[in-house]
Amino acid sequence: MAEDYVEAIAGIIADRGSCRVADLAQHFGVSHVTVSRNVGRLVRDGYVLTEPYKPVRLTPTGRKLAESSRDRHEVVVRFLLALGLDPTTAEIDAEGIEHHVSPKTLRVFADFVRKQGS
Repeated sequence: MAEDYVEAIAGIIADRGSCRVADLAQHFGVSHVTVSRNVGRLVRDGYVLTEPYKPVRLTPTGRKLAESSRDRHEVVVRFLLALGLDPTTAEIDAEGIEHHVSPKTLRVFADFVRKQGS
């Protein structure tokens, strides 16, 4: 959950300049209450900062996790594309795979993509 949320927060901030709980609720298709609870966990764990009626901001730790998650996602997507999967399926499948792939397997994926020139 933390990886998905910080990655989404970073993306929304990049696109819109700020990220609010309502933006996350829309992004994930869940209720405001669900997002508020998850954001509370992210605050507790040191990934985000927020105040009532203010945007959600990533801490340095949250930014680092978001970058790592985005990079892992991109490697998995490029790997699936190199195998011949269509872009839509590659994006959808990468969402699940990226959270379960070991660092060793991810390096193999990245090496494969590099060798393919993708």
